[in-house]
Amino acid sequence: MKSAVETLNPTRVRLTVEVPFEELKDSLDAAYKKINQQVTVKGFRKGKIPARVIDQRFGRGAVLEEAVNDALPKFYTEAVNEAELSPLGQPDVDITELKDGETLNFTAEVDVRPALEIPDYSGIEVEVDAVEVTDEDIEKSVEQLRERFASTSPVERAAEDGDVVTIDLEAKVDGEVLEDGIANGVSYTIGSGELLDGIDDAVKGLSAGEEATFTSELKGGSAAGKEAEVTVKVTQVAARELPELDDEFAQLASEFDTLEELKADSRKRLTNMKQFDQATQAQERVLEKLLELVEVPVPEKLLEDEINTRKHNLEHHQLAQMGLTLDKYLEIQGKTAEEFETETREAAVKGIKTQFVLDELVKKENLNVNQEELTEHLMRRAASSGMSPDQFAQAVVEGGQVPLLVGEVARGKALAVVVESATVKDTNGEVVNLDDEEETEEAPAEAEATEASDSAEEKTEG
Repeated sequence: MKSAVETLNPTRVRLTVEVPFEELKDSLDAAYKKINQQVTVKGFRKGKIPARVIDQRFGRGAVLEEAVNDALPKFYTEAVNEAELSPLGQPDVDITELKDGETLNFTAEVDVRPALEIPDYSGIEVEVDAVEVTDEDIEKSVEQLRERFASTSPVERAAEDGDVVTIDLEAKVDGEVLEDGIANGVSYTIGSGELLDGIDDAVKGLSAGEEATFTSELKGGSAAGKEAEVTVKVTQVAARELPELDDEFAQLASEFDTLEELKADSRKRLTNMKQFDQATQAQERVLEKLLELVEVPVPEKLLEDEINTRKHNLEHHQLAQMGLTLDKYLEIQGKTAEEFETETREAAVKGIKTQFVLDELVKKENLNVNQEELTEHLMRRAASSGMSPDQFAQAVVEGGQVPLLVGEVARGKALAVVVESATVKDTNGEVVNLDDEEETEEAPAEAEATEASDSAEEKTEG
């Protein structure tokens, strides 16, 4: 077999392959064997029909077609490996010449990973938010904890903001009560915004036994998105009582003996959270700077596939779980369809560029992923997916997704190398040392590239 490569553009090549006919022997034998098992010829036992009889009865062309279909993937793969290409997706194959007994010639056009030059990145400088925890932050944190330990007691008065009311609901659309439009004994905190738009104004001022009717757009159920006439009846009004902020509260709500110890722990926890956010921000901004340094051509077919994948996942998974249509989502976000298209394309481009650049860095820096790193990453991904580590690991192995996870970890390590060499300062002008801060659960590089990795890496395997 002989092959040659022609570069059509930075992300697409054409392979020209010439195969001597004798190299098709194994595929021809396999074709005759396959046809033998599929057909019946009077006078011959099944599977024992001579090749000349198959040629006479069914045509040599059918055998050649079967043999070529069997052989093409093997010769294409050999040509790809010989040229040291990294293909993305399936090739467009064209058989240019097939002479029985002489030769098989074909071309294969395919998208490939672009060759990238990673420049010196040691001069990258970024600014991040300073880690500052104020007394006001502490008070807010403690107050939220206090809210969680609030108690309620029934009162004989009209409902007010902050009260917990027990209500019965009935929703009608076009005058008809919906099958799933009745709910009794619902507990609702006025002002929480957790039920229907307009319900707060409807129940405020009502006492137990009183009802009101209002119009609201239903958020879920059989008539999601439709305007409904909702009748709400208050069956009980209860006032919320917050515990006193003292040592007794600290002992009730935490493992601490005093309120001061509880506040000190809140300060420490908030500081850790802000350091985590700061580290994530540093990674995101270093990544943006890195991408600005590298010219990355993006294969158009890969980009379109990635855009379609992102749209599908959003519309049929994320939004479907929330009972939202894409149109309703855009309305809530205040975006036009054109703005959504632009943002999706930009995100897809960034995701693909991120993967290409960091994968190149993995090679340049000779980064490897050990079993411990892979296991830690698998545990994090399992937690975010809502599956147990064992279930997630089994799904990954059965789906052949281990290389994808290895790639995610390697890209995270590559970005860490760049961040380590960058200068990171906070808004106070202080140099930030990220070495002592906890590792983020998923580096922005992984988050950016993970969505693109299914497209790019699966296509590479293809």
